[in-house]
Amino acid sequence: MPKLRGEAFWRETLRSAHYVVAPMVDQSELAWRLLSRRHGAQLCYTPMLHAQVFLRDANYRRENLYDEACPEDRPLIVQFCANDPEVFVQAALLAQDYCDAIDLNLGCPQMIAKRGHYGAFLQEEWDLLQRMILLANEKLSVPITCKIRVFPDIDKTVKYAQMLEKAGCQLLTVHGRTKEQKGPLAGVASWEHIQAVRKAVNIPVFANGNIQCLSDVEECIRKTGVHGVMSAEGNLHNPALFEGRNPLVWEMAEEYLEIVRKYPCPLSYVRAHLFKLWHHTLQVYQQLREELAKVKTLEGIVDVNRELKLRCQEEIANQKEGEKPKEGLPFFHWICQPYIRPGPKERCRENGDSGTEKGVRGKRALEEEEDGNSELLSKNKQKKKLRNPNKSFDPSLKPKYAKCDQCGNPKGNKCVFNMCRGCCKKRAFKEVADCPGHGLLFKTKYEKSLSWQLSQRGIQTPEISQRGDAEAGETAVLKEAGDS
Repeated sequence: MPKLRGEAFWRETLRSAHYVVAPMVDQSELAWRLLSRRHGAQLCYTPMLHAQVFLRDANYRRENLYDEACPEDRPLIVQFCANDPEVFVQAALLAQDYCDAIDLNLGCPQMIAKRGHYGAFLQEEWDLLQRMILLANEKLSVPITCKIRVFPDIDKTVKYAQMLEKAGCQLLTVHGRTKEQKGPLAGVASWEHIQAVRKAVNIPVFANGNIQCLSDVEECIRKTGVHGVMSAEGNLHNPALFEGRNPLVWEMAEEYLEIVRKYPCPLSYVRAHLFKLWHHTLQVYQQLREELAKVKTLEGIVDVNRELKLRCQEEIANQKEGEKPKEGLPFFHWICQPYIRPGPKERCRENGDSGTEKGVRGKRALEEEEDGNSELLSKNKQKKKLRNPNKSFDPSLKPKYAKCDQCGNPKGNKCVFNMCRGCCKKRAFKEVADCPGHGLLFKTKYEKSLSWQLSQRGIQTPEISQRGDAEAGETAVLKEAGDS
Protein backbone atom coordinates (compact mmCIF):
# COMPACT_ATOMS: atom_id res chain seq x y z
CA MET A 1 0.00 0.00 0.00
CA PRO A 2 1.51 3.38 -1.00
CA LYS A 3 2.14 5.77 1.88
CA LEU A 4 -0.27 8.64 2.34
CA ARG A 5 0.84 12.18 1.63
CA GLY A 6 -0.09 15.71 2.63
CA GLU A 7 -3.73 16.28 3.59
CA ALA A 8 -4.59 12.58 3.30
CA PHE A 9 -1.76 11.70 5.73
CA TRP A 10 -2.96 14.31 8.26
CA ARG A 11 -6.60 13.32 7.90
CA GLU A 12 -6.30 9.51 7.96
CA THR A 13 -3.03 8.60 9.71
CA LEU A 14 -2.94 11.49 12.17
CA ARG A 15 -6.74 11.43 12.54
CA SER A 16 -7.08 15.16 11.75
CA ALA A 17 -5.09 16.05 14.88
CA HIS A 18 -5.53 19.65 16.05
CA TYR A 19 -3.94 19.38 19.51
CA VAL A 20 -0.27 18.40 19.46
CA VAL A 21 2.33 17.86 22.22
CA ALA A 22 5.75 19.08 21.12
CA PRO A 23 8.97 17.03 21.05
CA MET A 24 10.80 17.97 24.27
CA VAL A 25 14.19 16.56 25.27
CA ASP A 26 13.84 14.46 28.44
CA GLN A 27 10.25 15.71 28.88
CA SER A 28 7.98 14.14 26.23
CA GLU A 29 8.67 10.56 27.33
CA LEU A 30 5.99 7.85 27.15
CA ALA A 31 4.50 8.47 30.61
CA TRP A 32 4.00 12.17 29.91
CA ARG A 33 2.63 11.49 26.43
CA LEU A 34 0.03 9.11 27.88
CA LEU A 35 -0.98 11.67 30.51
CA SER A 36 -1.34 14.34 27.82
CA ARG A 37 -3.41 12.04 25.60
CA ARG A 38 -5.81 11.35 28.50
CA HIS A 39 -6.42 15.09 28.73
CA GLY A 40 -7.03 16.12 25.15
CA ALA A 41 -3.77 15.74 23.19
CA GLN A 42 -4.44 14.08 19.81
CA LEU A 43 -0.85 13.69 18.54
CA CYS A 44 2.50 13.41 20.32
CA TYR A 45 6.15 13.51 19.32
CA THR A 46 9.01 11.62 20.92
CA PRO A 47 11.85 13.64 22.44
CA MET A 48 14.48 14.64 19.88
CA LEU A 49 16.71 11.62 19.20
CA HIS A 50 20.27 11.87 17.86
CA ALA A 51 20.30 9.97 14.54
CA GLN A 52 23.96 8.96 14.71
CA VAL A 53 23.68 7.61 18.26
CA PHE A 54 20.38 5.89 17.43
CA LEU A 55 22.02 4.16 14.49
CA ARG A 56 25.07 2.82 16.33
CA ASP A 57 23.77 2.16 19.86
CA ALA A 58 21.24 -0.63 20.43
CA ASN A 59 20.75 0.39 24.07
CA TYR A 60 19.86 3.95 23.00
CA ARG A 61 17.28 2.57 20.55
CA ARG A 62 15.77 0.31 23.17
CA GLU A 63 15.65 2.91 25.95
CA ASN A 64 14.28 5.74 23.80
CA LEU A 65 11.84 3.97 21.48
CA TYR A 66 11.63 0.17 21.39
CA ASP A 67 10.83 -0.33 25.09
CA GLU A 68 8.27 2.47 24.91
CA ALA A 69 6.16 0.88 22.17
CA CYS A 70 2.56 1.13 23.41
CA PRO A 71 -0.75 0.75 21.48
CA GLU A 72 -2.24 3.74 23.36
CA ASP A 73 0.61 5.96 22.21
CA ARG A 74 -0.55 6.51 18.63
CA PRO A 75 -0.48 8.44 16.41
CA LEU A 76 3.18 9.12 17.19
CA ILE A 77 5.93 10.97 15.30
CA VAL A 78 9.59 10.19 16.01
CA GLN A 79 11.87 13.21 15.76
CA PHE A 80 15.58 13.04 14.83
CA CYS A 81 18.34 15.60 14.66
CA ALA A 82 20.87 14.88 11.91
CA ASN A 83 23.17 16.53 9.38
CA ASP A 84 24.00 13.59 7.12
CA PRO A 85 21.44 12.15 4.64
CA GLU A 86 22.62 8.53 4.92
CA VAL A 87 22.83 8.54 8.71
CA PHE A 88 19.40 10.18 9.00
CA VAL A 89 17.73 7.69 6.69
CA GLN A 90 19.41 4.62 8.21
CA ALA A 91 18.31 5.72 11.69
CA ALA A 92 14.80 6.43 10.42
CA LEU A 93 14.59 2.96 8.86
CA LEU A 94 15.22 1.47 12.32
CA ALA A 95 12.43 3.60 13.80
CA GLN A 96 9.73 3.61 11.13
CA ASP A 97 7.96 0.45 12.34
CA TYR A 98 7.31 2.07 15.72
CA CYS A 99 5.70 5.33 14.58
CA ASP A 100 3.48 7.03 12.02
CA ALA A 101 6.02 9.51 10.62
CA ILE A 102 9.64 10.66 10.97
CA ASP A 103 10.34 14.31 11.78
CA LEU A 104 13.57 16.15 11.00
CA ASN A 105 14.42 18.69 13.68
CA LEU A 106 15.30 22.01 12.06
CA GLY A 107 14.19 24.12 15.01
CA CYS A 108 16.47 23.45 17.99
CA PRO A 109 18.25 26.76 18.79
CA GLN A 110 20.36 25.59 21.74
CA MET A 111 24.15 25.73 21.99
CA ILE A 112 24.42 21.94 21.81
CA ALA A 113 22.73 22.10 18.38
CA LYS A 114 25.21 24.72 17.24
CA ARG A 115 28.15 22.58 18.35
CA GLY A 116 26.67 19.43 16.81
CA HIS A 117 25.66 21.28 13.63
CA TYR A 118 21.99 20.34 13.56
CA GLY A 119 18.57 21.80 14.35
CA ALA A 120 18.03 25.47 13.50
CA PHE A 121 21.71 25.82 12.57
CA LEU A 122 21.04 23.97 9.30
CA GLN A 123 18.43 26.45 8.08
CA GLU A 124 20.85 28.15 5.67
CA GLU A 125 22.04 24.87 4.12
CA TRP A 126 19.20 24.30 1.68
CA ASP A 127 21.10 21.88 -0.59
CA LEU A 128 21.87 19.58 2.33
CA LEU A 129 18.28 19.70 3.60
CA GLN A 130 16.93 18.91 0.14
CA ARG A 131 19.16 15.85 -0.12
CA MET A 132 18.16 14.64 3.35
CA ILE A 133 14.43 14.96 2.73
CA LEU A 134 14.54 13.62 -0.83
CA LEU A 135 16.38 10.48 0.30
CA ALA A 136 14.08 9.98 3.29
CA ASN A 137 10.98 10.45 1.15
CA GLU A 138 12.31 7.85 -1.28
CA LYS A 139 13.47 5.21 1.22
CA LEU A 140 10.99 5.37 4.12
CA SER A 141 7.64 3.63 4.29
CA VAL A 142 6.24 6.44 6.48
CA PRO A 143 6.00 10.16 5.61
CA ILE A 144 8.75 12.64 6.41
CA THR A 145 7.85 15.85 8.30
CA CYS A 146 9.88 18.88 9.45
CA LYS A 147 9.82 21.31 12.37
CA ILE A 148 11.38 24.69 11.59
CA ARG A 149 12.00 28.15 13.02
CA VAL A 150 11.39 31.25 10.95
CA PHE A 151 13.76 33.77 9.42
CA PRO A 152 13.28 37.44 10.36
CA ASP A 153 12.18 38.02 6.75
CA ILE A 154 8.75 36.56 5.92
CA ASP A 155 9.53 36.08 2.21
CA LYS A 156 12.64 34.04 2.99
CA THR A 157 10.67 31.95 5.48
CA VAL A 158 8.04 31.25 2.79
CA LYS A 159 10.70 30.20 0.25
CA TYR A 160 12.29 27.99 2.90
CA ALA A 161 8.98 26.23 3.54
CA GLN A 162 8.30 25.81 -0.19
CA MET A 163 11.74 24.28 -0.68
CA LEU A 164 11.05 21.70 2.06
CA GLU A 165 7.66 20.89 0.55
CA LYS A 166 9.16 20.41 -2.90
CA ALA A 167 11.84 18.09 -1.49
CA GLY A 168 9.16 15.77 -0.06
CA CYS A 169 8.12 17.10 3.36
CA GLN A 170 4.50 16.00 4.01
CA LEU A 171 3.75 18.15 7.07
CA LEU A 172 5.43 21.29 8.39
CA THR A 173 5.51 22.59 11.95
CA VAL A 174 6.44 26.28 12.10
CA HIS A 175 7.73 27.75 15.36
CA GLY A 176 7.12 31.47 14.92
CA ARG A 177 10.45 32.54 16.45
CA THR A 178 13.93 32.90 15.01
CA LYS A 179 16.80 30.79 16.30
CA GLU A 180 18.03 33.80 18.30
CA GLN A 181 14.73 34.05 20.20
CA LYS A 182 15.12 31.73 23.18
CA GLY A 183 15.20 31.74 26.97
CA PRO A 184 14.59 35.21 28.43
CA LEU A 185 15.01 36.66 24.92
CA ALA A 186 12.23 34.51 23.45
CA GLY A 187 9.65 37.26 23.06
CA VAL A 188 6.36 36.74 21.21
CA ALA A 189 6.14 34.24 18.36
CA SER A 190 5.11 35.69 15.00
CA TRP A 191 1.81 34.24 13.84
CA GLU A 192 2.16 36.47 10.76
CA HIS A 193 5.08 34.29 9.58
CA ILE A 194 3.04 31.14 10.24
CA GLN A 195 0.03 32.50 8.34
CA ALA A 196 2.23 33.36 5.34
CA VAL A 197 3.67 29.83 5.26
CA ARG A 198 0.21 28.26 5.57
CA LYS A 199 -1.01 30.22 2.53
CA ALA A 200 2.11 29.41 0.48
CA VAL A 201 2.25 25.60 0.81
CA ASN A 202 -0.13 22.78 -0.04
CA ILE A 203 0.79 20.48 2.83
CA PRO A 204 -0.65 20.56 6.39
CA VAL A 205 0.92 23.10 8.75
CA PHE A 206 1.11 23.09 12.56
CA ALA A 207 1.75 26.29 14.50
CA ASN A 208 4.04 26.50 17.55
CA GLY A 209 4.47 29.48 19.90
CA ASN A 210 2.34 31.66 22.23
CA ILE A 211 0.16 28.76 23.41
CA GLN A 212 -0.73 29.01 27.10
CA CYS A 213 -4.41 27.96 27.18
CA LEU A 214 -7.14 26.54 24.94
CA SER A 215 -8.34 29.99 23.88
CA ASP A 216 -4.84 30.62 22.47
CA VAL A 217 -5.16 27.42 20.41
CA GLU A 218 -8.53 28.49 19.00
CA GLU A 219 -7.31 32.02 18.24
CA CYS A 220 -4.15 30.70 16.54
CA ILE A 221 -6.14 28.38 14.26
CA ARG A 222 -8.56 31.21 13.43
CA LYS A 223 -5.83 33.77 12.64
CA THR A 224 -3.35 31.55 10.80
CA GLY A 225 -5.56 28.88 9.25
CA VAL A 226 -3.25 26.06 10.37
CA HIS A 227 -4.35 22.44 10.70
CA GLY A 228 -3.14 22.04 14.28
CA VAL A 229 -1.38 23.74 17.15
CA MET A 230 1.64 22.43 19.08
CA SER A 231 2.36 23.22 22.72
CA ALA A 232 5.53 22.69 24.76
CA GLU A 233 5.83 24.82 27.92
CA GLY A 234 2.08 25.36 28.14
CA ASN A 235 1.58 21.59 28.18
CA LEU A 236 4.30 21.06 30.82
CA HIS A 237 2.64 23.47 33.25
CA ASN A 238 -0.88 22.25 32.50
CA PRO A 239 -1.23 18.83 30.79
CA ALA A 240 -5.02 19.44 30.64
CA LEU A 241 -4.49 22.53 28.47
CA PHE A 242 -6.19 20.97 25.43
CA GLU A 243 -9.25 20.12 27.56
CA GLY A 244 -9.65 23.77 28.45
CA ARG A 245 -9.34 22.94 32.16
CA ASN A 246 -7.14 24.21 34.97
CA PRO A 247 -7.12 21.26 37.39
CA LEU A 248 -5.57 21.05 40.84
CA VAL A 249 -1.84 20.45 40.49
CA TRP A 250 -1.77 17.43 42.76
CA GLU A 251 -4.43 15.69 40.63
CA MET A 252 -2.18 15.87 37.57
CA ALA A 253 0.95 15.02 39.59
CA GLU A 254 -0.62 11.96 41.22
CA GLU A 255 -1.98 10.71 37.88
CA TYR A 256 1.41 11.18 36.23
CA LEU A 257 3.22 9.32 39.05
CA GLU A 258 0.80 6.40 38.70
CA ILE A 259 1.59 6.17 34.97
CA VAL A 260 5.34 6.29 35.76
CA ARG A 261 4.92 3.24 38.02
CA LYS A 262 3.57 1.34 35.01
CA TYR A 263 5.93 2.87 32.43
CA PRO A 264 9.14 3.77 34.30
CA CYS A 265 11.47 6.52 33.11
CA PRO A 266 14.63 8.15 34.54
CA LEU A 267 14.03 9.88 37.88
CA SER A 268 15.43 13.13 36.48
CA TYR A 269 12.49 13.28 34.02
CA VAL A 270 9.95 12.80 36.82
CA ARG A 271 11.59 15.42 39.02
CA ALA A 272 11.67 17.93 36.15
CA HIS A 273 7.95 17.41 35.47
CA LEU A 274 7.05 18.04 39.09
CA PHE A 275 9.16 21.19 39.14
CA LYS A 276 7.07 22.45 36.21
CA LEU A 277 3.71 21.36 37.62
CA TRP A 278 4.42 22.74 41.09
CA HIS A 279 6.34 25.77 39.81
CA HIS A 280 4.24 28.46 41.50
CA THR A 281 3.75 26.48 44.73
CA LEU A 282 7.50 25.84 45.09
CA GLN A 283 8.05 29.60 45.16
CA VAL A 284 6.01 29.56 48.40
CA TYR A 285 7.42 26.38 49.99
CA GLN A 286 11.15 26.73 49.31
CA GLN A 287 12.14 23.94 51.71
CA LEU A 288 10.08 21.40 49.77
CA ARG A 289 11.70 22.68 46.59
CA GLU A 290 15.08 21.72 48.03
CA GLU A 291 13.76 18.32 49.12
CA LEU A 292 12.41 17.63 45.64
CA ALA A 293 15.80 18.53 44.17
CA LYS A 294 17.64 16.11 46.48
CA VAL A 295 15.30 13.09 46.58
CA LYS A 296 16.78 9.90 45.10
CA THR A 297 13.81 7.55 44.65
CA LEU A 298 10.37 7.58 43.06
CA GLU A 299 8.82 6.94 46.48
CA GLY A 300 10.70 9.96 47.78
CA ILE A 301 9.19 12.10 45.01
CA VAL A 302 5.74 10.71 45.86
CA ASP A 303 6.28 11.74 49.50
CA VAL A 304 7.27 15.30 48.52
CA ASN A 305 4.22 15.51 46.25
CA ARG A 306 2.01 14.33 49.12
CA GLU A 307 3.48 16.94 51.47
CA LEU A 308 2.91 19.70 48.91
CA LYS A 309 -0.69 18.56 48.57
CA LEU A 310 -1.22 18.65 52.36
CA ARG A 311 0.31 22.13 52.62
CA CYS A 312 -1.99 23.41 49.87
CA GLN A 313 -5.09 21.78 51.37
CA GLU A 314 -4.26 23.36 54.72
CA GLU A 315 -3.85 26.72 53.01
CA ILE A 316 -7.24 26.28 51.29
CA ALA A 317 -8.89 25.43 54.64
CA ASN A 318 -7.50 28.63 56.19
CA GLN A 319 -8.35 30.79 53.19
CA LYS A 320 -10.35 33.94 53.87
CA GLU A 321 -13.48 34.68 51.87
CA GLY A 322 -12.78 36.92 48.90
CA GLU A 323 -9.02 36.35 49.04
CA LYS A 324 -7.34 36.71 45.64
CA PRO A 325 -4.24 34.99 44.14
CA LYS A 326 -0.93 36.66 44.96
CA GLU A 327 1.99 37.65 42.70
CA GLY A 328 -0.43 38.63 39.92
CA LEU A 329 -1.31 35.01 39.11
CA PRO A 330 -4.63 34.33 37.34
CA PHE A 331 -5.30 31.40 39.73
CA PHE A 332 -4.10 30.30 43.15
CA HIS A 333 -0.70 28.64 43.04
CA TRP A 334 -2.11 25.11 43.56
CA ILE A 335 -4.00 25.26 40.26
CA CYS A 336 -2.36 24.34 36.93
CA GLN A 337 -1.76 27.56 35.00
CA PRO A 338 0.62 29.13 32.50
CA TYR A 339 4.10 30.28 33.42
CA ILE A 340 5.02 33.55 31.74
CA ARG A 341 8.77 33.54 31.17
CA PRO A 342 10.27 36.83 32.43
CA GLY A 343 12.29 38.96 30.03
CA PRO A 344 15.88 40.10 30.75
CA LYS A 345 14.82 43.19 32.76
CA GLU A 346 12.34 41.26 34.89
CA ARG A 347 14.93 38.55 35.51
CA CYS A 348 17.42 41.20 36.61
CA ARG A 349 14.96 42.54 39.15
CA GLU A 350 14.27 39.00 40.41
CA ASN A 351 17.98 38.49 40.94
CA GLY A 352 18.38 41.85 42.68
CA ASP A 353 20.48 43.33 39.87
CA SER A 354 19.84 46.80 38.53
CA GLY A 355 21.72 46.68 35.24
CA THR A 356 21.99 44.29 32.36
CA GLU A 357 25.75 43.86 32.82
CA LYS A 358 25.17 41.94 36.07
CA GLY A 359 21.77 40.71 35.06
CA VAL A 360 20.67 37.54 33.35
CA ARG A 361 23.70 35.53 32.37
CA GLY A 362 22.98 31.86 31.97
CA LYS A 363 23.10 30.14 28.62
CA ARG A 364 22.95 33.32 26.56
CA ALA A 365 26.16 34.62 28.14
CA LEU A 366 27.88 31.29 27.65
CA GLU A 367 27.04 31.36 23.95
CA GLU A 368 28.43 34.88 23.64
CA GLU A 369 31.65 33.73 25.27
CA GLU A 370 31.86 30.86 22.81
CA ASP A 371 31.53 33.34 19.95
CA GLY A 372 34.07 35.69 21.50
CA ASN A 373 31.57 38.56 21.60
CA SER A 374 31.71 39.23 25.32
CA GLU A 375 34.35 39.80 27.93
CA LEU A 376 31.98 38.62 30.68
CA LEU A 377 32.48 35.21 32.22
CA SER A 378 29.99 32.80 33.71
CA LYS A 379 30.14 32.18 37.44
CA ASN A 380 31.77 28.80 36.84
CA LYS A 381 34.50 30.34 34.70
CA GLN A 382 35.00 33.13 37.22
CA LYS A 383 35.75 30.49 39.87
CA LYS A 384 38.24 28.81 37.55
CA LYS A 385 39.85 32.18 36.92
CA LEU A 386 40.27 32.73 40.68
CA ARG A 387 42.01 29.36 41.02
CA ASN A 388 44.20 30.01 37.99
CA PRO A 389 44.58 33.74 37.10
CA ASN A 390 46.55 32.85 33.94
CA LYS A 391 43.78 30.72 32.50
CA SER A 392 42.39 31.99 29.20
CA PHE A 393 38.87 31.37 27.85
CA ASP A 394 39.59 32.77 24.39
CA PRO A 395 37.91 30.34 21.91
CA SER A 396 40.72 30.93 19.38
CA LEU A 397 43.22 29.43 21.83
CA LYS A 398 41.26 26.24 22.41
CA PRO A 399 42.97 23.09 21.11
CA LYS A 400 41.55 21.68 17.90
CA TYR A 401 40.75 18.01 18.39
CA ALA A 402 41.29 15.50 15.63
CA LYS A 403 38.14 13.60 14.71
CA CYS A 404 37.50 9.87 14.94
CA ASP A 405 37.78 8.15 11.54
CA GLN A 406 34.50 6.35 12.21
CA CYS A 407 31.99 8.73 13.81
CA GLY A 408 33.46 12.24 13.89
CA ASN A 409 33.78 12.52 17.68
CA PRO A 410 37.19 13.56 19.10
CA LYS A 411 39.65 10.67 18.74
CA GLY A 412 42.04 9.41 21.39
CA ASN A 413 45.48 11.01 21.02
CA LYS A 414 47.24 7.66 21.43
CA CYS A 415 44.66 5.42 19.77
CA VAL A 416 46.28 2.96 17.36
CA PHE A 417 43.14 3.04 15.16
CA ASN A 418 42.67 6.85 15.18
CA MET A 419 39.23 6.49 16.77
CA CYS A 420 37.24 7.61 19.78
CA ARG A 421 37.04 5.12 22.65
CA GLY A 422 33.59 3.77 21.68
CA CYS A 423 34.54 3.01 18.07
CA CYS A 424 37.99 1.78 19.10
CA LYS A 425 36.47 -0.67 21.57
CA LYS A 426 34.19 -2.16 18.90
CA ARG A 427 37.03 -2.56 16.39
CA ALA A 428 39.53 -3.92 18.93
CA PHE A 429 36.95 -6.47 20.10
CA LYS A 430 36.10 -7.49 16.54
CA GLU A 431 39.75 -7.87 15.50
CA VAL A 432 40.97 -9.19 18.89
CA ALA A 433 43.54 -6.40 19.07
CA ASP A 434 45.11 -4.18 21.72
CA CYS A 435 44.94 -0.40 22.01
CA PRO A 436 47.19 0.75 24.86
CA GLY A 437 46.07 4.33 24.27
CA HIS A 438 42.54 3.47 25.40
CA GLY A 439 43.61 0.73 27.83
CA LEU A 440 41.97 -1.99 25.71
CA LEU A 441 43.83 -5.32 25.88
CA PHE A 442 41.64 -7.84 24.07
CA LYS A 443 44.57 -9.62 22.37
CA THR A 444 46.68 -9.81 25.55
CA LYS A 445 43.80 -11.12 27.63
CA TYR A 446 42.88 -13.64 24.96
CA GLU A 447 46.43 -15.00 24.80
CA LYS A 448 46.61 -15.24 28.58
CA SER A 449 43.27 -17.03 28.66
CA LEU A 450 44.37 -19.45 25.93
CA SER A 451 47.65 -20.15 27.71
CA TRP A 452 45.86 -20.84 30.98
CA GLN A 453 43.34 -23.19 29.31
CA LEU A 454 46.11 -25.19 27.63
CA SER A 455 48.09 -25.44 30.86
CA GLN A 456 44.99 -26.72 32.64
CA ARG A 457 44.77 -29.53 30.09
CA GLY A 458 48.42 -30.42 30.64
CA ILE A 459 49.48 -29.11 27.24
CA GLN A 460 52.37 -26.69 27.08
CA THR A 461 52.37 -23.74 24.71
CA PRO A 462 55.29 -23.61 22.20
CA GLU A 463 56.95 -20.90 24.26
CA ILE A 464 56.73 -22.98 27.42
CA SER A 465 57.98 -26.09 25.55
CA GLN A 466 61.06 -24.22 24.26
CA ARG A 467 61.85 -23.06 27.78
CA GLY A 468 61.46 -26.66 29.01
CA ASP A 469 63.86 -28.03 26.30
CA ALA A 470 66.47 -25.43 27.23
CA GLU A 471 66.26 -26.38 30.91
CA ALA A 472 66.62 -30.12 30.03
CA GLY A 473 69.72 -29.40 27.90
CA GLU A 474 71.31 -27.43 30.72
CA THR A 475 70.67 -30.31 33.16
CA ALA A 476 72.34 -32.80 30.78
CA VAL A 477 75.47 -30.60 30.48
CA LEU A 478 75.76 -30.31 34.23
CA LYS A 479 75.41 -34.09 34.58
CA GLU A 480 78.20 -34.74 32.06
CA ALA A 481 80.45 -32.32 33.89
CA GLY A 482 79.74 -34.12 37.16
CA ASP A 483 80.55 -37.57 35.69
CA SER A 484 83.91 -36.40 34.35
